[in-house]
Amino acid sequence: MLFNTIDFVVFLPIAILLYYLTPQKFRWVLLLTASYYFYMSWKVEYIFLIAFSTLVDYTTGILMERSERKKTRQLLLFLSLSTNLGLLFFFKYFNFAVDNLNLVFDQIGIQQDIPLMNFLLPVGISFYTFQTLSYSIDVYFGRQKAEKHLGYFALYVSFFPQLVAGPIERFSRLTPQFKIKHAFTYDNLANGLRLILYGLFIKMVIADNLAALVDEVYAAPENYSSLDIFKGLMIYSFQIYSDFYGYSIIAIGSAQLMGIKLMDNFRTPYLAKNIAEFWQRWHISLSTWFRDYLYFPLGGNRVAKQRWIFNIFTVFVVSGLWHGASWTFLIWGALFGVVYLIEYLFNKTFKIEKEFKPYSIGHILLAIKTFLIVTLIWVFFRSESFESAINIFRLLFENIGISPAELVIPNYLILFFSLFIISDILLYNQRFDKWLSNFPVIGRWTIYSFLMFAIIVFAGVENFPFIYFQF
Repeated sequence: MLFNTIDFVVFLPIAILLYYLTPQKFRWVLLLTASYYFYMSWKVEYIFLIAFSTLVDYTTGILMERSERKKTRQLLLFLSLSTNLGLLFFFKYFNFAVDNLNLVFDQIGIQQDIPLMNFLLPVGISFYTFQTLSYSIDVYFGRQKAEKHLGYFALYVSFFPQLVAGPIERFSRLTPQFKIKHAFTYDNLANGLRLILYGLFIKMVIADNLAALVDEVYAAPENYSSLDIFKGLMIYSFQIYSDFYGYSIIAIGSAQLMGIKLMDNFRTPYLAKNIAEFWQRWHISLSTWFRDYLYFPLGGNRVAKQRWIFNIFTVFVVSGLWHGASWTFLIWGALFGVVYLIEYLFNKTFKIEKEFKPYSIGHILLAIKTFLIVTLIWVFFRSESFESAINIFRLLFENIGISPAELVIPNYLILFFSLFIISDILLYNQRFDKWLSNFPVIGRWTIYSFLMFAIIVFAGVENFPFIYFQF
């Protein structure tokens, strides 16, 4: 069930209405039922994967808390990690591993092809797997008490607004909110609907229209001039941003309707001054997850310089692999790690990067530099193969002056896209619902009307799936 479909438009109000009509002690039953139904609308069978992960982590969490023997606790943690990562590997990385193993066999002359598995990747498996892993790790280290109520724990794993594409929430932040009685309030209703409306506008009017242009360029880059190819690359930067940002604020708005607060997942990332700041503003829930559960356990920055470089590079490579089972994603993550380290060492050596005030000339120039770097690295993220990515870069320099086809951007899209960019600049370190609440009533309703008109009239002809659903 996609957020931008009639099914969800019908499902959400019914879920919210029943939520407030249900007594507090039974609300977890309603939300868990709604969440399982939401997920089963994709493929019924895969709900058993979520249920299995839930039972394993619920049980190991309780047993870890009860056990005083370190070895027992370690075995239980290993059981949780191996179960969740094993499922993730089997469904997401098995074919990638087999492909590469078969390639190795061919190179060394072994006539043995391991057959591939033919199945659909469970939607959101990377997201809910990381969510359950964070709980098990926190219980093991004593940072979190084990949850004794299976229902509340199952709801933590499967809460429908953020189940399939985040934000990746921590148990200590999300689950206590399920146990509090949230009364219906105008503020929750208004802020939730504002976020949902803005998220639908960003997804359906901006991201989906940009997606059609990006597909044109990537389908036949040889038909376009270097300038049009570069325009296509920049358009993809905003397509993936508006697509994932739109999903995130719809998720946050949907939870807000019930009085439940999810963490912000984006804070104007393309206004970042460097790659380090970019990853503090892009997909924040994943970045902080890797920081807390990979970077810090590796030693963080409290190690020798060579080890710190290894730690940084490892986090970025694993992040790339998290996004997808292909060499392009791995290279994408590695390139971010290389640029991160180069920027860090360069700035530390020459000390030229200062703390510029927002919108100052220095900030603008650094933000442009960061955006261009990110745009070029996105090529590996978007390309279907390493060869396709290299071909894009080759044509970017070879097709100067060549223009057998032209990338035409409709005037209406230029208008809406410009307004989106302006709004993103105005929302620097702010969120749309809070920013809009400062407007007078007539101003707010003018914006509501404009957004609804744009969605109804100018939504993309094709309903593109959310990009991050594939992860």
